[in-house]
This record gives sequence, C-alpha cells and structure tokens, in this order.
Amino acid sequence: MKKAANILQYVVVFLLVYMTINFFFNGNQEPASGNDFDVSVNKELSQNELVTVKVKNNTDFEAIIEDECPNEPLTVNKKVNGEWQTVQATREDCKDAADTTIAPGEEATVSFSGWNYELFNELGTYKVAADIKVPDSPDKSKTFESNEFEVKEQGWFSFLWTVGFYQPIFNALIYITSVLPGNQLGFAIIILTIIIRTILLIPAHRSMKSQRKMQELQPKLNKLREKYKDNQEALARETMALWKDHKVNPASSCLPLLIQLPFLIAIFYVIRSGLSPDNVHLLYEPLKDFSFSAINTNFLGILELTQVNTYVLPLIVGGLQFAQMKLAMIRNKKKEANGAPEKEKKKKAPEMEVANQMMVYFMPVMLALFTASVPAGVGLYWSTSTLYGIAQQFVVNRQVQEETSSVRVIKK
Repeated sequence: MKKAANILQYVVVFLLVYMTINFFFNGNQEPASGNDFDVSVNKELSQNELVTVKVKNNTDFEAIIEDECPNEPLTVNKKVNGEWQTVQATREDCKDAADTTIAPGEEATVSFSGWNYELFNELGTYKVAADIKVPDSPDKSKTFESNEFEVKEQGWFSFLWTVGFYQPIFNALIYITSVLPGNQLGFAIIILTIIIRTILLIPAHRSMKSQRKMQELQPKLNKLREKYKDNQEALARETMALWKDHKVNPASSCLPLLIQLPFLIAIFYVIRSGLSPDNVHLLYEPLKDFSFSAINTNFLGILELTQVNTYVLPLIVGGLQFAQMKLAMIRNKKKEANGAPEKEKKKKAPEMEVANQMMVYFMPVMLALFTASVPAGVGLYWSTSTLYGIAQQFVVNRQVQEETSSVRVIKK
C-alpha cells in the first residue's frame, strides 16, 4: 500500500505541473463572432501577463497572417476616453519571425511575446484586429476584430509569484548568462540548477532519508498488518508508534518533488517567454543594460533550448529518472530477496511487485512525455536536477545502511 501511495503522490505532483503550466494565469477565451474567422483573447488578463490571440479559420481556404516584424503581429487598439486608439511597438529580435498559416477548420495562436510590455503595460480595455489574407477565396483579404478584453492589476497571488519566484530566478539566470563566456544559456541553466538544488539540499536530504527508512521499516509494517489485520484501530496506533520510534515522516516522501515545483514552473516560463527584450522591466537595476540578443540559446551546438526537443532529450530525462528510482529501491529489494521467508515473498508479490513496477516504469514515461512538450531548457534543468538527485541518493543510501548496521550491532 505504501508503494501505491507513493505512485499516487508522484502522479498528483506531475498533474499539478501540467495543470499549472496549462492553466496558470489563463482565463476563458470567447470567440468574437461566428464569421469566417473567429479572433479571440482571454476576457481578463493581469498586468504583465503575456497576451495571446487565437484565430480560428472557419472557411474552406488556407489563410495567412503575414509577419510584419519588427512591428507587432496584429493591430492593437486601446480604449481612451471612450474612443479607440491604436497602440504601436517595435521588437528588436526578428530571427524567428514567420508568417502564420492557418489550414481550413484549424486554429492558430498568435503571441505578442517581444511586444507585450510596451503594448499592454497600462491598465485598461483593449482589442486586436487581424488582417487575414485568403489567396484562393473571392475576398483576398479581410480584417477581423477580437472581443474586448481587460488588462487589470496583478492579483496578490500573481504578484507574490512574480516577486518571490519568477523575478529572482529570471534575474539569476540572466546574471549567470551575462558573466559566462559567450553568454551560454545552457551552462547558465546547469549552474542555476545546482544552486537551487544546493539551497534545497537539507529538506530534500531529510525527505530522502525518511523515505529510505520507510523502506527499511517495511518488514515490520508487514508484520503489524498481519498481526492486526482484524483491528484497524490498533494497526493505525501501532503503525504511528513505529514511525515515531524511528523518527519517520511518511508524508515527506514526495517533498523533493513538491519543493521543486515552483522552481520548475518559473524555469518553464523564463525559458518559454522570458528571454526577450520585452521583459527588461523585470531585471534588477544592475542588469538593465544587458542585451538579450547576446544570449546564446544553442547548447553545445546540438540543442536549441527555446524549442521543443521531441526525441533525444525526453529519452535522456526518462532514463535518468528511471536510474534514480531504481537506485532508491535497490537496497530494499536486496534485503527482501535475501532475508524474507519464501512464503512472505509470495504473499507480497501481487501487491508490492506490481506497485514497484508501476512506479519504476510509469514515472519515467510520464516525465519523458512532459519533457517532449516543453522547451528543451526545461528538460536540461530537469536532467541536471535528476543527476544531482542521483548523487544525493547514493549518499542517503550509504548513511541509512550504516545507521541500520549500527542499530543491529547494538541490539546484538
């Protein structure tokens, strides 16, 4: 049951990652009309939140929104004293600029990354207009407006998130990048990851140690379950007493993942949309003069950190996670294989072996799929963090083994 509980904890944590990344700061989008094209924006956005526009092609023809970088991708209008006024901005970096093509019946997302702060930094009511070209239709070009949307002041949670997590990590990453030769983002991510894991070293170490002790206590817990199988109240009482005697906290088993979650999400947003001159307002004063165009996002000539890597990096992340989980269980499996009676092994096999196998294989697959859906910089962060965790797990395993051996010697 403990293994099944661990699986549930891991699943909950990574569902939270997906849900937070997909839902964080987002509201409901409404189509502005039922015309040939629906142009929609979230009805409410907080200040500094990235504005994205969904354009749905309801026609039978391919449509194109032409790229006009360094100018903004769509026309932005702001309501001032009851009248609409056009707001304009320019972008420094146009290396990834390209036309947006929308197939019949499909939907495309247009982002204002690179223009966002300059266009939408003031509170108020906005709408956007998309000039859409349809070469094969009778009407070669049309303009469609979005719904009106409000840019409101940041809520307290959003403010705390920005000031407490996003901005410090953003500035730390930019600072490390700025002092590295060649402004290498990849090595900056690795260094920042090591710093973060070192800051979290003590709570993570205690959690890993507690988890290992739980594994060492498993034979005793099995005996208690057998002894009090008809008395759940007594079983709960004796189990709590056993945990207390050995200073074990079962609730801490997923702590290493939970405490990394805010940092993981912050890294995700920094890599996805933070490395833009549009975010210069988030830099601390000593870094204001840093040029974002100087950042080298190519890692070792093989990995573009701002793009999704679908194959190689997910396999690496999944493999490292598999190795860490096998390492976390290997000592306990050896003990069970050498010390448990044959009858007890058979008794536990259906429940515990299935749970073990599920956790060992399910979690790496889940992480690999997650890595295949986010910028490669996030995968590099997770790979480095997992390698750090593997080294830490070696130390924890040795410490617990030495403590257990000492206890046995004293008892003899």
